[in-house]
Amino acid sequence: MVFNLIAKNIPKLATLNTRVLLNKNTQFLIQNRNVAMSKTINVFFIDRNGDKQKAKAKIGTSLLDVAIDNNIDLEGFGACEGTLSCSTCHLILRKEDYEQLKAPNDEENDMLDLAFGLTPTSRLGCQITVTDKMDGWVFVVPKDVSDARG
Repeated sequence: MVFNLIAKNIPKLATLNTRVLLNKNTQFLIQNRNVAMSKTINVFFIDRNGDKQKAKAKIGTSLLDVAIDNNIDLEGFGACEGTLSCSTCHLILRKEDYEQLKAPNDEENDMLDLAFGLTPTSRLGCQITVTDKMDGWVFVVPKDVSDARG
C-alpha cells in the first residue's frame, strides 16, 4: 500500500523538484547575467586625430556599442550598425591584447581585407565583445576609413 502511494507520487515529486531546480537555476543565471551586464570597465580609443578618449564599457557589449554609448565621435565608425557588411569600425590593437582574443572568423577577415591601414592586429569593433580582462586596453582607430559597402 505504501509502495503504491509512493510510486503514484514519484512523477509529481520529480516534476515539482525539476521545476524548483529549473527555477533556481534560471534565477541564478538571470542574476549573474544582470551583474555581468551592469559591470563596466574603462577602455580607451585613440581617434583619427591621435586624441585618447576614455570610455565606460559594459561587459558583454561590442566595442562598436561602447563607442556609440559613450558618444565618441568617430566619423563613419560603424556605418553598417554592426551587421558585418563594412569595415568602418576597424580598430588596431596592441599585439599582447590581440593575442588574448578569439581569432576572427572568415566573414570578419573578408571585411578586414577591404579596410585601409590593415595591420596584423586589426579587428572590427563590432566583432569584439567586452570582457573583464580588457580593462585599460587601448584601441586605435586608423586615420583612413574604407566603407566596404561602396
